[in-house]
Amino acid sequence: MLIVGLTGGIASGKSTVARMLQERGAVLLDADIIAREVVEPGTEAWSEIVEWLGPAIAGPDGAIDRQRLGELVFSDPGVRQRLNAIVHPRVFATFHRCTEELRRRGDTAVLFYDVPLLLESQMDRLVDLVVVVYLPEEIQLSRLQSRDGLTKEAALARMRSQMPLEEKRARADVVIDNRGSLSETRRQVDQFWEELQTSFRS
Repeated sequence: MLIVGLTGGIASGKSTVARMLQERGAVLLDADIIAREVVEPGTEAWSEIVEWLGPAIAGPDGAIDRQRLGELVFSDPGVRQRLNAIVHPRVFATFHRCTEELRRRGDTAVLFYDVPLLLESQMDRLVDLVVVVYLPEEIQLSRLQSRDGLTKEAALARMRSQMPLEEKRARADVVIDNRGSLSETRRQVDQFWEELQTSFRS
């Protein structure tokens, strides 16, 4: 089974590319979804976070207040590091368990790891191919501000909490350039998907 790591930066369009791949039949493990699952109320990670940051970090339904947590994470590298130490090992364990289950079933030739922090967390060691969804920083900044209604300073703080896209592009095996239209991105995804299928057919 070939494992492909799909990554990018905040507002780079990685989720759009992931949806396009799924439309073409790709099997994805989504780190964002798994990260939410491992901190659901009652889990060990949830208990650790609430004990550490206090009960105010949870909303009325008991779920972690992701907006409040995000504000803390993006403003304080120490908070980000400690949160990652709580969440990342559990996310990795889930990826491993799901991968082994798919491998045992033997019905998945290509598995995508959809991970925003693939390179930052060194999960690229676990994949055979790294795909980066890229766009220049000024376009990334503009799209992030428009999408989330952020000031320039707040948007830059979020971008700088991740590895710069230029550095990610330099470490990629495949680059999907998302600075243009949706149809241009779709064309690149189609080309990449066809190359994957051709490699398996041959």
